[in-house]
Amino acid sequence: MKIQDNISLKTYNTFGIDVNAKRFIRVDSVYQLQELLKVEKDVFLISGGSNMLLTKDIDKLVVHIDIKGISIDKEDDNFVYLTVNAGENWHEFVLYCVDQNYGGLENLSLIPGNVGTCPIQNIGAYGVEVKDTITKLEAINIETTKLHTFSNDDCNFGYRNSIFKNKVKGEFVITSVAFKLTKQNHNLNTSYGAIETELSSKNIISPSLKDISNAVIAIRQTKLPDPKEIGNSGSFFKNPVISKSAFINLQKEYPNIPSYTISENEVKVPAGWLIETAGFKGKRCGDYGVHEKQALVLVNYNNASGKDIYALAEEIKKHILNQFKIDLEIEVNIIK
Repeated sequence: MKIQDNISLKTYNTFGIDVNAKRFIRVDSVYQLQELLKVEKDVFLISGGSNMLLTKDIDKLVVHIDIKGISIDKEDDNFVYLTVNAGENWHEFVLYCVDQNYGGLENLSLIPGNVGTCPIQNIGAYGVEVKDTITKLEAINIETTKLHTFSNDDCNFGYRNSIFKNKVKGEFVITSVAFKLTKQNHNLNTSYGAIETELSSKNIISPSLKDISNAVIAIRQTKLPDPKEIGNSGSFFKNPVISKSAFINLQKEYPNIPSYTISENEVKVPAGWLIETAGFKGKRCGDYGVHEKQALVLVNYNNASGKDIYALAEEIKKHILNQFKIDLEIEVNIIK
């Protein structure tokens, strides 16, 4: 381990924001991380850099979590139990599972980031959330440097939420995540979003895990920009959940408003539809803006600052609140 001085973090965040780390270090083992935390408590952790917007230089020691490895803990005819280290790329891990015919994660293909951050916001897409396959995870307590095991219940998962985003935020570093995946009798989820349409266009009636993964990848590629080409962090806002009565009132003014029933009294409304209807889709402000194909995605076209993008997000929130009486919640972690 060697601490470097004055390192640009542009290649360490998917927004491509060019801020500076006063000090920077990469760790590739749990032991290295524990030893580091014994002497450095005030650290800024970064892994895949996919769910953050950096708005300033980082004066703390930036620690890049680069712990790799996938292991099979046990398996039987029906299930396989895997432990995956935090530094593994999420999409590459999903493709590995699909290739091995391990089911449960195929709908989460092409989500940016690393495995270690997937539980923090309980990543989800196309009717699937990662909490449904996580059995447990291990994390280092930054203060004590002890390794703790969190069960699925301990993580207190919610919609794009977990205990690591609120109650114990900033107290732990996730080092590995354990998954239970199917080996046969897969529970295929093709009814959400455009998956069925994509499969039908390929004349696929009985899809495999690979077919579903490919469908999700194709859909996401038509809607979402590649962070390697245009800086972004995927969905910037959460899809709001509102009361059924509030939705009925909105429906009177906007008859075509899409929705997903959450419960008898709650309805989820696509944030992208709200933002597009408010006129922000494709809006460009110099080097930054709202993506032309997906209004839920804010982008850095070249050399935008994090402050510029955050200001645009606040402007969007204000307009949505005024027009729809809905308070959008930012999904991305704003570093300010």
